[in-house]
Amino acid sequence: MNSLLTFWGLIQRDLRLALRRKSDTVSSLLFFVVVASLFPLGIGPETNLLQRIAPGILWIAALLSAMLSLHRLFFEDYQDGTLDQLILSTLPLPIVSLAKMIAHWLSSGLLLTLIAPLLALQFNLDLDSIQILFLTLLLGTPLLSLIGAIGAALTLSARGGGVLLSLIILPLVIPVLIFGAGAVESYQAGLDISGNFYLLGAMLFAALFLAPLATAASLRIAIE
Repeated sequence: MNSLLTFWGLIQRDLRLALRRKSDTVSSLLFFVVVASLFPLGIGPETNLLQRIAPGILWIAALLSAMLSLHRLFFEDYQDGTLDQLILSTLPLPIVSLAKMIAHWLSSGLLLTLIAPLLALQFNLDLDSIQILFLTLLLGTPLLSLIGAIGAALTLSARGGGVLLSLIILPLVIPVLIFGAGAVESYQAGLDISGNFYLLGAMLFAALFLAPLATAASLRIAIE
């Protein structure tokens, strides 16, 4: 019971810190809105073309927006010594890592998922396509936080960690992008989309177990 309370307390702590840094959250959301809005403005009223490119554009914009805050996931705790205390606490480090991943998703990925349907209206997507896009983002954006945390831990003590983080994470999240955007494209083509959801769900289940372990190991290496 104490461990569960500590786990929830860590999530609340990170969410409070995110609220204090509202400019970071607003910057990520604004970046998402700007990137997603530039394409309809640049392409013009080409309805069929906009509908075809919408899933990929919105997924890429969500991915890049979520990555903007990943380098801060452990960095501030590392600088002020909080991370050392967390490593020495009674709560296992993988559980600590999972708490920070959940907080990152709640303050970043979930917000991007909630505003994505509004941005999808710019691409003239029908209601069913928007619903599928929302569900894929709901399954896929946690993966961005889970996988991204591994990269954030690996580059914690490296100079130019933000650039290195992108180089590490982008290849790993390409399958998420493919299956997420592919679900909407398959629906538009009249194909079965269940496979995309099954694969996203399987990846999420595997990442929930493996990503905290990999992140904890990377954090110990960075601290040492």
